Amino acid sequence: MNRPDIGGVHIKYLVHCPRQLWLYARGYRPEHRSAAVAYGEAVDDTTYTRRRDIDLGEAKIDWVTTGAVVHETKSSRQPSDQHAAQVRHYCLLLDRCGVNVQGGVIHYPVIRRKVDVPWDAGARARAEATERQAQDVIAQSEAPARLPRSRCRGCSYLDYCWAET
Repeated sequence: MNRPDIGGVHIKYLVHCPRQLWLYARGYRPEHRSAAVAYGEAVDDTTYTRRRDIDLGEAKIDWVTTGAVVHETKSSRQPSDQHAAQVRHYCLLLDRCGVNVQGGVIHYPVIRRKVDVPWDAGARARAEATERQAQDVIAQSEAPARLPRSRCRGCSYLDYCWAET
């Protein structure tokens, strides 16, 4: 399998569950049936409406402000590592395009909170390592093992992964 272009969703899925990433990369996309995904899309569509998405092909950044600060909106009630990894990946993609990225901000409008995501040499190294890890998972011939079922709450892939049990 060729090394695929890696977008923010790939990174988010990798950090959440490598199996989810592997299935997504092979075209299994049950997100359209997920109430949580629909809710997240509604939050994204109704907050920060004056901004414009930045489409980088495989990745779509919510918006970038003057000074090259990446902004991402999440409907979650709790910040997570997967959100920060996704923003670091966006910073990496922009950096590769020659943009002098300053960092990122994750917006959680439901809880009215913001989290800063620094961009420096260490963050770049983490983003590159995460990207390589995502490519390695996608290249595997078989799906990674399931996570413990308790970690699958709210995942739109739950029915697929746990159907036989």
